[in-house]
Amino acid sequence: MKIIDMHNHFYPPEYLEAIQTGQSNIKVTYDANNNPLLHYPGDYNIVVPGHRDIDYRAQVLEEAGVDMQVLTFTTPGVHIESPERSVELARMVNDNFAKIKKEKGQRFDALATLPLNDPEASVLELDRAFSELGFRGVALHSNVNGVALSDESFWPLYEKANELEAVFDIHPSFPVGVEAMTDYWLMPLLGFTFDTTLAAAKLVFSGVVEKYPKIRWKLGHLGGTIPYLAERLDRGYAAFKECRENISKKPSEYLRKFYFDTVNFDIKALQLAIDFAGADHLVAGSDYPHQIGSLKQMVKSIAGLNISEEDKDNIYGKNAAQLLNI
Repeated sequence: MKIIDMHNHFYPPEYLEAIQTGQSNIKVTYDANNNPLLHYPGDYNIVVPGHRDIDYRAQVLEEAGVDMQVLTFTTPGVHIESPERSVELARMVNDNFAKIKKEKGQRFDALATLPLNDPEASVLELDRAFSELGFRGVALHSNVNGVALSDESFWPLYEKANELEAVFDIHPSFPVGVEAMTDYWLMPLLGFTFDTTLAAAKLVFSGVVEKYPKIRWKLGHLGGTIPYLAERLDRGYAAFKECRENISKKPSEYLRKFYFDTVNFDIKALQLAIDFAGADHLVAGSDYPHQIGSLKQMVKSIAGLNISEEDKDNIYGKNAAQLLNI
């Protein structure tokens, strides 16, 4: 059994240096242990050693019994910078991830990041990431400075991604209306899941998923609330003509083809997602090394499912390996 963690986060040290010494819209402070804190609306990330030291991280995985991680960049993302700076930082992140893949490929794969506030530049960077750097997937944020992923400005990107048969992994960003979620950590606790749900629904209702069928979509945090609310979306499809204008099937028929990572460690919630999409569409995820993540709970929650050992093996690693051709 091979365990592949497909939801986790890493900041290349060069990126952290760049935003601290050069132009950036990110406020950086430090905690008592001299860990950088990256601030953005409603949240901040404590950049602990696991976020920025790849050798330390490899040791943690060894101790946890996790064979591989598919590294992704994380919030607040490069898209909050100026378009020119966003392009520069996205290339920096991708070059660093490609170097890690080349030097430590037995332990780490990675998804590319894109300068999404410049859709034309994103097409170029997607092509470079795949053709020159060997990536097979991309991490997208659920909205881009308030612009939905379903917006037609991104459709040339989807056309290229469809040609490449790319994996697009949607991770939440701070949503519109974040000012209502700034207490009790409600932005990451609830805002993230709601924004993932909104992004997936709009991608389906807008016709993007139908128009570009070779893109493989993955949703973070067990799809937000998609497995729970898909039936309601289907009722909307039946009730409202606007919900039928761009698609030929019920929303759930598209959404069941999405992949969902297991960053919800409630066994009943995991079972709901399996009942919705099938065990062949779940991939293991830990959210390591964020405060709310856990490699241990990732492994334990999958082990506790009342499913076959074959299905558990698929969720632990085989589904991710097949999805990204690892």
